[in-house]
Formats: sequence, C-alpha cells, structure tokens
Amino acid sequence: MRIKPFALVVMIGSLIGLAGMETRTVMAAELVGFSDARFRPGTIVIKNSERHLYLVLRRGQAIRYKIAVGRPAKAWTGRAQITAKYVKPAWSPSPEVRRDFPHLPAVIEGGAPNNPMGVAAMTLSNGNYAIHGTNRPGSIGRAVSYGCIRMANRHVADLFQRVGVGTPVIALP
Repeated sequence: MRIKPFALVVMIGSLIGLAGMETRTVMAAELVGFSDARFRPGTIVIKNSERHLYLVLRRGQAIRYKIAVGRPAKAWTGRAQITAKYVKPAWSPSPEVRRDFPHLPAVIEGGAPNNPMGVAAMTLSNGNYAIHGTNRPGSIGRAVSYGCIRMANRHVADLFQRVGVGTPVIALP
C-alpha cells in the first residue's frame, strides 16, 4: 500500500545548525507501509536495488527516501551502525577515489559548493562509508557512488534529526 507524500516539519535551522536556513515545511519523503518483521523501529534499511532508504517506524510504517547508491561492484550490503554525525563536513577523497581522480584536492572544506558531502553526513561503522547529502541532486536515484549513500540535502537534514549515533543500518541488495 502506498500513501501519498506528506509534508514533514523539518527544524533544520535549530536542530542541526545549518546557516541561512529556517524552520520550514518541506516535502521530505513518503510515509509508506513497511511490514518486514526482521527490522525494528528506528532501523535504517537501504534497498540498493530500489534505490531507497527506509527509516522503520512503528505500526507497520516507514519513511522512504530516494537515494543514490554505489556503482556496480561498489555498492555495499550488510550491517553497520551510525558512528558519528556531522554538519557541513569537510571531505577527503579515499585512496580509491584519488586513484581514479588524481586532480582532486586533498580536502574540500565543508559548505563548499563542490563538496560531495552536502549539508550533513552520518558515518558508518563498516569503513569509509557514510549516509550524506549531495550538492549534485541529479545523482539521486542512480548507482554512482563509491559505496556511500547519497540523499537530497533536505532529506539528509530530515533523517539527521530523526536518528542518533548507534542507529542500526542494514543494506540489502
């Protein structure tokens, strides 16, 4: 069963301190039915094949966000948990990215328009991966990353305020 998209009040300015943005109502995601008993409320479930991230709620529901996933042979599956949360994080390319794009700088400062992390990031316990925003919204819905999960900036801001360090994350094929 699909429920129409709904507006969520996202307290971006006060909850995660994003400069220049005020509390406002945005179309953040869809509230959908989600009855998979393997996943407890509060769990993030990533379905790579669907290119969606679900935040499991109570009463058989979840908030569904459209995402970008890893390229073929780069997407990860398995279990992790959120280890840290950052607002406007700086970004350094991994050795693999540096090998493929040697022209990239060693660090791109947080908030820079060319920073691939967007407005916020949540690092994962499985290595160099994160759930993060993007300054390239056209990548959402595609398999384009080196394993990270990309979300629209407004969506990552919404998810950021809903979850904490230690939140379980399960990525499925």
